[in-house]
Amino acid sequence: MNFFDFSLNFPITDPTWIFLLVLLIILFTPILLNKLHIPHIIGMILAGLVIGEHGFNILTRDSSFELFGKVGLFYIMFLAGLEMNMADFKKNRGKAVVLGLLAFVVPIIIGLVVNTAYLKYSLITSVLLASMYASHTLVAYPIVIRYGVSRHRSVSIAVGGTAVTDTLTLLVLAVVGGMFKGESGGLFGIWLVVKVILLGGLIMYFFPRIGRWFFRRYDDNVMQFIFVLAMVFLGAGLMELVGMEGILGAFLAGLVLNRLIPHVSPLMNHLEFVGNALFIPYFLIGVGMLIDVNVIFGHGNALKVAGVMIAVALTGKWIACWLTQKIYKMATIERKLMYGLSNAQAAATLAAVLVGYNIILPNGERLLNDDVLNGTVLLILVTCVVSSFITERAARKIAIGEAHLEDESRPAQQEKILIPVANPDTIEDLVNLSLLIRDPKQRDNLLALNVINDNNTSGPSEALEIRGKRYLEKAAMITASVDVPLKQISRYDLNIASGITHTAKEHGVTDVIIGLHRKGNIVDSFFGMLAENLLKSLHREVMIAKFLMPINTIRRINIAVPPKAEYETGFQKWVEHFCRMGSTLSCRVHFFANEDTTAVLQMLVKKRYGATLTGFSRLDDWGDLLLLTGQVNYDHLLVVISARRGSISYDATFERLPAQLGKYFSNNSLIVLYPDQLGEPQDLLSFSNPHGNNEDQHYEKVGEWFYKWFRKSN
Repeated sequence: MNFFDFSLNFPITDPTWIFLLVLLIILFTPILLNKLHIPHIIGMILAGLVIGEHGFNILTRDSSFELFGKVGLFYIMFLAGLEMNMADFKKNRGKAVVLGLLAFVVPIIIGLVVNTAYLKYSLITSVLLASMYASHTLVAYPIVIRYGVSRHRSVSIAVGGTAVTDTLTLLVLAVVGGMFKGESGGLFGIWLVVKVILLGGLIMYFFPRIGRWFFRRYDDNVMQFIFVLAMVFLGAGLMELVGMEGILGAFLAGLVLNRLIPHVSPLMNHLEFVGNALFIPYFLIGVGMLIDVNVIFGHGNALKVAGVMIAVALTGKWIACWLTQKIYKMATIERKLMYGLSNAQAAATLAAVLVGYNIILPNGERLLNDDVLNGTVLLILVTCVVSSFITERAARKIAIGEAHLEDESRPAQQEKILIPVANPDTIEDLVNLSLLIRDPKQRDNLLALNVINDNNTSGPSEALEIRGKRYLEKAAMITASVDVPLKQISRYDLNIASGITHTAKEHGVTDVIIGLHRKGNIVDSFFGMLAENLLKSLHREVMIAKFLMPINTIRRINIAVPPKAEYETGFQKWVEHFCRMGSTLSCRVHFFANEDTTAVLQMLVKKRYGATLTGFSRLDDWGDLLLLTGQVNYDHLLVVISARRGSISYDATFERLPAQLGKYFSNNSLIVLYPDQLGEPQDLLSFSNPHGNNEDQHYEKVGEWFYKWFRKSN
């Protein structure tokens, strides 16, 4: 009896061994290439070459590679749209359109001349081949994310230009493909453009509304992930129905879902993880399996075609970036970064070559032959390497320059954000808020705290401790899903406010985020005793938050700013927090303030947070927040900047703030913020002011009393 009946024939056809081999390639290729400083995309393609039928014939390119490969292709374009900074794109859309048009027109013109005059290809083949020179993929985009310069102007221009260039390239691809499907009528091209515009408009109108509706009703991570994938393939499928390639629909889906999936959200992390771990590598390996080395090196024409393709693509993109730099008088380093990002050929190029390769002409030949197919792979190989190295050098220089300017402009301060967790229903909202406002350049700046009341007689302390640990673990799971560490702290104290205060002082906390409590009875205060005691004992920034919908579905942030708020110590910090939040959510931050405060806000935002979409309106009568009811919709976030008693911006009208918020904005998501305050946190007591109240408040009440007495006398 043969106990070890083991036989393995090549090519492998057993699904178990196929999947295992692919996983091993995905696992070990990055490990090997990191030592050689070669982009992973190149390694995946080379691995596919080695194991494919033109290599050692270990695997055949079966239906699994076609299925996962198509998913991976859509994923690349979807993530490119999803990671685009829409605020920056809107601000620099003119420059992006110019770069996109130049990056399309220049390579097309050069390619047509070279393809027809030197390579002797037909006009249709030359047009399709020239469109491949024009397209590019954001393969090097993760590099700018790693260096923290993804918000730079040149990056926004390059990403926006990618959308323009690839759209035009795919239109050319669709027209050429339609000519060989019996759809080459005189109005075919015009009708195709009309259908694409109409479908694009429908996707941009309905997809965000469907997505916002779904995310507000279902918070399960798995359901949200499946929903997003369904939207991606719905967009791709609809685009294929009108005659375009599905990658344009996937790209549009990423653009319109951009605002609903923040970059620091667990959902974004899940999408990137699955794509980078499985779908995209599967696609790249499948591409490598198409390469025939014998055709490349055994036939001189293949090397000649590859050389022409590489030269035209590199030269055309450089000319486009150089012209854009000269037109808008940009810096040399910006041109280099734009060139690095717009240089790599991958997704749209592969789509074009595969479409052309599968079109059989009446004479039995392919529209794009084996020489072009293999030359395309060499084109991808060279341009991805060049793109990665140029982007790496340019991004590093810009990051060093920005860090130097930032160090000169303000002293570095270690940020520590404390999130007390006591209510399981608010943990996710508070943690997500902290992820949106935190400085991503700092590590270990989030702390979660559970305080166990030492005087609590409602139950055994062991049960309270177990429940507290469960709350802390829930908070840690949320931050871990976005690869952000969270320090968990559990402590006993006389009361909750005392525990938060002592923890803040012990750990050097700079910001505290708490949830708005639920009123227990009719005489209970709006903010609750916890918030009131915390504000008296702590002089750091305190946010009191209430969210009625997921943070990622908020469409606008409205901030009511009191007079003299610019004189508070924490003024710049809270402006930075909400500008960062607006930038991440791709929503407008609208300030309501008087004339003097608005002037300071405009100057600060223009100088340091110009990439954020902002708006400004006059609010002269701070005492009546009823004026804002017409400006704050149900899907907006209202932020009210308040102040502690005794501070510069404190006003007597703050006493009416809880009643106004409870009456006018009970159905709105809300944040009440108390900025940093210099000096001791408690009210300053003196003989003339025994209650520690602000003098303005005291004199205002006296004035109101005299006014009423005078009217009564008359």
